[in-house]
Amino acid sequence: MLLFPVKVFADTSNSSTVSASDLQFDAQQQQRQQQQNQALQRQQVHNPEVRFQTESDSAEQRPLLTPEAQCLTISELYLTDLDLNSPDLHAYATKDSRPPTSQFDWALDAVYQARDFSLPHCIGGEGIGILMKRVQNAIIDKGFVTTRVLVQPQDLRSGKLILTVVPGRVSQIQVRDNSAFRKVTPATVWFALPMSSGELLNIRDIEQGLENLKRPPHADANIQIVPAEEGANPGDSKLLIDFEQRFPYRLTLGLDDAGSKSTGRLQGSVTASIENMLSLNDLFYTAFTRSFKRDSDDNGQRGSKNISLYYGVPWKNWMLSVSGSQQDYHQQVFGAFTNYRYAGETTTMSATLSRLLYRDQQHKTTASLGVWHRRSANYIDDAEVDVQRRRMAGWQIGIQHKAYIGKATLDISLNYKRGTGANRSLAAPEEAYGEGTSRPKIINADINLILPFALGEQPWRYITGWRAQWNKTPLIQQDRFSIGGRYTVRGFDGELTLSGDRGWLWRNELAWNVMASGHELYLALDKGVIRGRGTKQRLGRHLVGSALGLRGNLWGLNYDYFVGTPIHKPQGFRTSHVTTGFNLSYQF
Repeated sequence: MLLFPVKVFADTSNSSTVSASDLQFDAQQQQRQQQQNQALQRQQVHNPEVRFQTESDSAEQRPLLTPEAQCLTISELYLTDLDLNSPDLHAYATKDSRPPTSQFDWALDAVYQARDFSLPHCIGGEGIGILMKRVQNAIIDKGFVTTRVLVQPQDLRSGKLILTVVPGRVSQIQVRDNSAFRKVTPATVWFALPMSSGELLNIRDIEQGLENLKRPPHADANIQIVPAEEGANPGDSKLLIDFEQRFPYRLTLGLDDAGSKSTGRLQGSVTASIENMLSLNDLFYTAFTRSFKRDSDDNGQRGSKNISLYYGVPWKNWMLSVSGSQQDYHQQVFGAFTNYRYAGETTTMSATLSRLLYRDQQHKTTASLGVWHRRSANYIDDAEVDVQRRRMAGWQIGIQHKAYIGKATLDISLNYKRGTGANRSLAAPEEAYGEGTSRPKIINADINLILPFALGEQPWRYITGWRAQWNKTPLIQQDRFSIGGRYTVRGFDGELTLSGDRGWLWRNELAWNVMASGHELYLALDKGVIRGRGTKQRLGRHLVGSALGLRGNLWGLNYDYFVGTPIHKPQGFRTSHVTTGFNLSYQF
């Protein structure tokens, strides 16, 4: 039973023997490999999270006394930066004079928005202290933890109150490299820290810098804010960085059964990675995967192999990542009168540049822009099938937001992918029938929530993720939204999938860290829906499945084993009643 509407194009002698199932299998193989490459990248690429808590002075919560026993009427409130060359504020006591505006003037909003304050206001010593703390806390909340607000001597009889800001700056950055192999260079720090000596000290910049320094999976760093050297200006502080890089070369061996019976379900992999290769907090890895045929696989000569590359380097608030892969597979097809060898190869490349737009104590927003390229070809007995040759390229743009809500972490992303005629792209054969294009317009959205909680003294997690795709053009099979398998709707063996131009997927996990041992027992329940042209004529549009699994680390061996079963599937949809799967990896 076919799950994709497929037309066979007969422009050359080679195409006449291509069956619809061959075309369907080629699309599934490409989608499966893309999912595996994404899983490998999540495993190898470290995205550390650094958050510092900033505490406000409780004096801000005290109401202003109206009026105090001894107070002066203040009708004008100003904020100015400390000027070491002109520290006397009495010069601004006259009616028409005003002090220079502070770069932190926005902090006065915290005063004006309070319900217990408006100008003119009769304020005494205690009230001035409360106002000063409110401005101070507003500045700290924005991350300027070493910036201070004070009151200098002045004549309040003029009706003016001038609060002075002492900007907190970085006077010096000192690094102590505790690595067995020295990895820190001036470029290491310059690439990592968004600020430099002489600039304002912001705790959010320190968080970003620490995340960059810790981005190599086996690097660790700590930053202390210490008093500046004697003779420094008021407000200056020194950053003391302790850095340690463990042995930067890693080899990871992997074994799983995430392949297909048509090419070999069992897969072995070798991944070699180099951390801080250029001492820029960068990461490089290359992985080789190949299948191994088992007795339970389909008969005949079958196999697949894949090689992938990744390089990522952060620069202050920016991140550049480049990745690529080359996949080859072959299978023996048994026909009524003849057998033939059907093979395919796919090359993908992408580059993404992202930038941090905003971060505070609870939120982080990033935007990204990238380019991509995909090329594929298929062969029958080593002769290329010309009408299956594809070459596509384009760009994509996205925005990602992370929010910390109590103990929960929420990730939201929205991405728009557009195909163009770049890089000598070829028109898709389906364009003649309005069933696809080499210039797709695709919108993807992801929402993921991780909520840790405790039952008694036992740690639990609830993990839920929703993913959706919308299309603005007809899509070829490789670009369609596909469901069914361990990376989408668990409980299905992945040999057959449902796909449509658009659809959505909801994955749920309830996980128990068994006796806080690091071994996690999880129960999964997933649902997927496909929509779009032609889906009403197919077997169905819904899949629901579940799985029970155990994952963790035992003597350095990372493992994940699960047993799954379909809960709802269309009638005639062929899949195993019970599906098992595993993933093992060991790192040297």
